[in-house]
Amino acid sequence: MQRWLGPLLGVLLLGGIGIGIYFSAQEQQQLTQQQALERQQVTVRGVIGSEKEDFFHDARVIEALRQRGLSVAVEKAGSRQIASLPTLEQYDFAFPAGLPGAEKIRRERRALAVYTPFFTPMVIASWQPIAEILEHNDLARQNGAYYLLDMKKLIDLMNADKRWRDLDHSDAYPVGKSILVSSTDPRKSNSAAMYLALFSFVANGDEVVQNDEQICRIYPAFRDIFLRQGFTEYSSEAPFEDYQVMGMGKSPLVIIYESQFLQLAAQGRLRPEMVLLYPEPTVYTKHVLIAFTEVGQRLGEALETDPALRRLAVEYGFRNTDIAYFREFVSQHQAPVADTLVNVVEPPTYEAIEVMITSIEASLDRNRPDSFVHCDRRNP
Repeated sequence: MQRWLGPLLGVLLLGGIGIGIYFSAQEQQQLTQQQALERQQVTVRGVIGSEKEDFFHDARVIEALRQRGLSVAVEKAGSRQIASLPTLEQYDFAFPAGLPGAEKIRRERRALAVYTPFFTPMVIASWQPIAEILEHNDLARQNGAYYLLDMKKLIDLMNADKRWRDLDHSDAYPVGKSILVSSTDPRKSNSAAMYLALFSFVANGDEVVQNDEQICRIYPAFRDIFLRQGFTEYSSEAPFEDYQVMGMGKSPLVIIYESQFLQLAAQGRLRPEMVLLYPEPTVYTKHVLIAFTEVGQRLGEALETDPALRRLAVEYGFRNTDIAYFREFVSQHQAPVADTLVNVVEPPTYEAIEVMITSIEASLDRNRPDSFVHCDRRNP
């Protein structure tokens, strides 16, 4: 026994030393890889729409980008403001919401590449009593956990300056407020610009607005629906915050990104009476990243191709090419959203939207010099 004990202890000792060396080597290799990764890190500076700020500040997103050698520093601005920033090319990338503004940037700035890593439809956040009033008046119909909203009939009511108390079965909301959809400031925010795009399509006889004649024909309608709102915020966060905090009295109908509603569901903050109305037709907001530098390109490629980043984008409510995970995410959180949308229209060009928005702005200042087709001259 003693004869075998010595060699056995020697084998165990050597084995322990070998294991220690192995794990030490592994640890050293990981440390070396970590140090190499840190040396390879580059900072990517960009300006983004506010609706993506939480995504870029998520620790998991930061880590996923770090694994690809990227450290992203972002500043936020209204998506329409981004297109006209004089210092835009000092950034590595711009990441607004909305295709028209992105197209303007792409044409007028020195863009190396353009990426569309995710998108979201425009929807209307509302409340169960409001949805039922709309349903009783043949303005909406329920489709499972959400509602479909007839935009043509709603716009006709708004143009006629109807009030909530004028509707049948309005006992749950018998107020004298005009029937309006609350939005942000169309001069600064993409969500309001997309609402204008949708409104103009319906008002123009289900045709995308293309010229000054069409714009001026529908100008009184779209001017009034924005001006009658009164003060509006520049960021899509503000009206959605009012919707959550102040409730139905302040915000019976609010135009938002679907991603905002989904993010609220993922946080467990949806209340049973909160409902989603999908306008028919609706319009998609595409989140377009315009890269001005090579590191901006690296970020765009990462957001489009990295599986982890695609899944994280879904967890912030955005739709992308990972359809299976989007469905899994929606099911997991029992979010009352549509699986697919059929009745979707394209927004007008940036120039057409710009003329409509500028005409709204000019209506606030009658002394402003005309640098565009002033529709007030045709529609006094």
